[in-house]
Amino acid sequence: MRPLRPLHALLLLIALLAAPTFAQAQLYQVPGPSSPTTREQVPLYVPQDDKVIGRVSIPDEKLAVLVQPEGREWREFRTHTLRLVIGGLAIAVTVILVAFYLYRGTIRIHDGLSGRLVLRFNGLDRFAHWTTAVSFLLMALTGVVLTYGRPLLIPLLGHQAFTTLAETSKSIHNFVSVPFVVGLLMIIALWLRDNIPEKADWTWIKSAGGLFSKAGGHHPEAGRFNAGQKGVFWGVVLGGMAMAATGYLMMVPFAVSGIGGMQILHVIHGLMAALLIAVVIGHIYIGTIGMEGAFDAMGSGEVDENWAIEHHRRWYKEQLRKGYVEDRQPAE
Repeated sequence: MRPLRPLHALLLLIALLAAPTFAQAQLYQVPGPSSPTTREQVPLYVPQDDKVIGRVSIPDEKLAVLVQPEGREWREFRTHTLRLVIGGLAIAVTVILVAFYLYRGTIRIHDGLSGRLVLRFNGLDRFAHWTTAVSFLLMALTGVVLTYGRPLLIPLLGHQAFTTLAETSKSIHNFVSVPFVVGLLMIIALWLRDNIPEKADWTWIKSAGGLFSKAGGHHPEAGRFNAGQKGVFWGVVLGGMAMAATGYLMMVPFAVSGIGGMQILHVIHGLMAALLIAVVIGHIYIGTIGMEGAFDAMGSGEVDENWAIEHHRRWYKEQLRKGYVEDRQPAE
């Protein structure tokens, strides 16, 4: 065989160097309408304006999303904004209540205890209230653990102990959501008709229920629930329903929504939790050290007659008219 001439050798070298480049160009070339499509000719990357995705052959198309810019905003909300909102609202409400207590002290029954009791809430009412209240407090506590655990508890407990605590908190959080919803539905059924807004509520609101009157004894006439209690009722009902709906949807991820929808659900759930925690702090204050005799309504279910006359005069008159209270003294 004759040896290759220099020119032939040069041409062969150029062909060998150009072959990989030509082959790669053929790989990414988009076939025309009439040309057959092979596996090697399918584009591996399709740019889009709002997200960065690839192509996958498995049924779950969500796994094709490589980068979601909105996820950075959600992470900022989850790790920074939500913590500020929950902590800020809780601290603000606590500071306001401390200042109010220093100004007003415990709101006493103006005429003192009469020694006569009036049934305020029966056993079913109290069961519905405490079921809702205890389950909400457990969810709030476990939710705070999950929200603040990394920055606050890991340095104190360590990663392994916090992992166990976080997993337990999540299980409790999900489990007690069921009695919370049951209690919520019960208080709606039991108290809805007594919490419909009415004209008399505006009088109560304008005078702030007489809460700022140090003289005491001056409270606008109210039915079974005054305007403040109605506000708590509707806040708990509407906020609780929103929390339950978003919470259950997050427990079945992507069942009805994509990644963006799941992030919106989390934002709504977190903000509703922050607002309800603030409302419940105020409710607990009024029901304990804030007002004399208030806890008895949900404790034993019976309140002192003077307390009923002072805070819910119209409701007390209705109880007299129906014969539920023995008429031993005038209602006025």
